[in-house]
Amino acid sequence: MKRLVVLLLSVVLLMVCTGCGSVFIAAAWNGGGITQSANGFVLIVQFSSVSSNGGFIFVTFVTFQQSGGSSTIPFCGDQRNQFPMDQNVTANFTPGQTCNQIVSVVVSPH
Repeated sequence: MKRLVVLLLSVVLLMVCTGCGSVFIAAAWNGGGITQSANGFVLIVQFSSVSSNGGFIFVTFVTFQQSGGSSTIPFCGDQRNQFPMDQNVTANFTPGQTCNQIVSVVVSPH
Protein backbone atom coordinates (compact mmCIF):
# COMPACT_ATOMS: atom_id res chain seq x y z
CA MET A 1 0.00 0.00 0.00
CA LYS A 2 2.83 2.40 0.88
CA ARG A 3 4.49 1.79 -2.52
CA LEU A 4 1.23 2.62 -4.27
CA VAL A 5 0.96 5.93 -2.40
CA VAL A 6 4.58 6.77 -3.27
CA LEU A 7 3.95 5.84 -6.92
CA LEU A 8 0.83 8.00 -7.08
CA LEU A 9 2.60 10.96 -5.46
CA SER A 10 5.50 10.55 -7.89
CA VAL A 11 3.12 10.58 -10.86
CA VAL A 12 1.44 13.74 -9.57
CA LEU A 13 4.84 15.38 -9.02
CA LEU A 14 5.90 14.43 -12.55
CA MET A 15 2.76 15.97 -14.00
CA VAL A 16 3.20 19.19 -12.03
CA CYS A 17 6.92 19.56 -12.83
CA THR A 18 6.61 18.83 -16.53
CA GLY A 19 3.61 21.16 -16.77
CA CYS A 20 5.70 24.15 -15.77
CA GLY A 21 8.29 23.38 -18.46
CA SER A 22 11.27 24.07 -16.23
CA VAL A 23 12.82 20.62 -15.96
CA PHE A 24 12.43 17.51 -18.07
CA ILE A 25 11.56 14.53 -15.88
CA ALA A 26 10.98 11.01 -17.17
CA ALA A 27 10.12 7.79 -15.40
CA ALA A 28 10.81 4.18 -16.35
CA TRP A 29 10.06 0.88 -14.70
CA ASN A 30 13.37 -0.55 -13.48
CA GLY A 31 12.86 -4.12 -12.23
CA GLY A 32 10.77 -3.16 -9.22
CA GLY A 33 11.84 0.46 -8.76
CA ILE A 34 11.14 3.70 -10.53
CA THR A 35 14.03 5.64 -12.00
CA GLN A 36 13.54 9.30 -12.79
CA SER A 37 15.69 11.78 -14.70
CA ALA A 38 16.28 15.48 -14.30
CA ASN A 39 18.40 17.60 -16.56
CA GLY A 40 19.33 21.18 -17.11
CA PHE A 41 21.93 23.83 -16.48
CA VAL A 42 23.30 23.59 -12.92
CA LEU A 43 22.67 26.94 -11.19
CA ILE A 44 23.15 26.14 -7.49
CA VAL A 45 24.64 23.22 -5.56
CA GLN A 46 24.08 23.32 -1.79
CA PHE A 47 25.20 20.72 0.78
CA SER A 48 23.18 20.54 3.97
CA SER A 49 21.78 18.26 6.67
CA VAL A 50 18.08 17.65 7.10
CA SER A 51 15.99 16.01 9.79
CA SER A 52 14.85 12.49 8.95
CA ASN A 53 13.25 9.85 11.19
CA GLY A 54 14.42 11.52 14.40
CA GLY A 55 17.98 12.01 13.15
CA PHE A 56 19.86 13.94 10.50
CA ILE A 57 21.06 12.97 7.04
CA PHE A 58 23.27 14.83 4.58
CA VAL A 59 21.62 16.03 1.39
CA THR A 60 22.91 17.84 -1.70
CA PHE A 61 20.33 20.22 -3.19
CA VAL A 62 20.84 20.87 -6.91
CA THR A 63 18.99 23.63 -8.76
CA PHE A 64 18.58 22.96 -12.49
CA GLN A 65 17.52 25.60 -15.01
CA GLN A 66 15.82 24.77 -18.30
CA SER A 67 13.59 26.85 -20.56
CA GLY A 68 13.69 29.89 -18.30
CA GLY A 69 12.47 28.12 -15.14
CA SER A 70 14.25 26.24 -12.39
CA SER A 71 13.71 23.27 -10.09
CA THR A 72 15.63 22.09 -7.03
CA ILE A 73 16.11 18.35 -6.40
CA PRO A 74 17.55 16.81 -3.20
CA PHE A 75 20.14 14.02 -3.59
CA CYS A 76 21.25 11.82 -0.68
CA GLY A 77 24.79 12.33 0.62
CA ASP A 78 27.57 14.64 -0.49
CA GLN A 79 27.17 14.78 -4.26
CA ARG A 80 28.75 18.18 -4.88
CA ASN A 81 31.50 16.76 -7.09
CA GLN A 82 28.89 15.18 -9.40
CA PHE A 83 27.28 18.52 -10.32
CA PRO A 84 29.71 21.08 -11.78
CA MET A 85 28.36 24.62 -11.80
CA ASP A 86 27.44 26.21 -15.14
CA GLN A 87 27.27 22.84 -16.91
CA ASN A 88 24.40 20.90 -18.50
CA VAL A 89 23.84 17.77 -16.44
CA THR A 90 21.49 14.79 -16.63
CA ALA A 91 20.90 12.95 -13.34
CA ASN A 92 19.15 9.57 -13.18
CA PHE A 93 17.92 8.72 -9.71
CA THR A 94 15.63 6.57 -7.61
CA PRO A 95 13.16 8.75 -5.68
CA GLY A 96 13.11 8.64 -1.90
CA GLN A 97 11.05 10.26 0.83
CA THR A 98 13.67 12.72 2.08
CA CYS A 99 16.17 12.61 -0.78
CA ASN A 100 16.87 10.79 -4.05
CA GLN A 101 19.51 8.09 -4.62
CA ILE A 102 21.69 8.81 -7.66
CA VAL A 103 21.90 6.06 -10.27
CA SER A 104 24.07 7.99 -12.76
CA VAL A 105 25.11 11.53 -13.64
CA VAL A 106 26.17 12.66 -17.11
CA VAL A 107 27.79 16.05 -17.72
CA SER A 108 27.20 17.23 -21.30
CA PRO A 109 29.95 19.10 -23.12
CA HIS A 110 29.28 22.73 -23.97
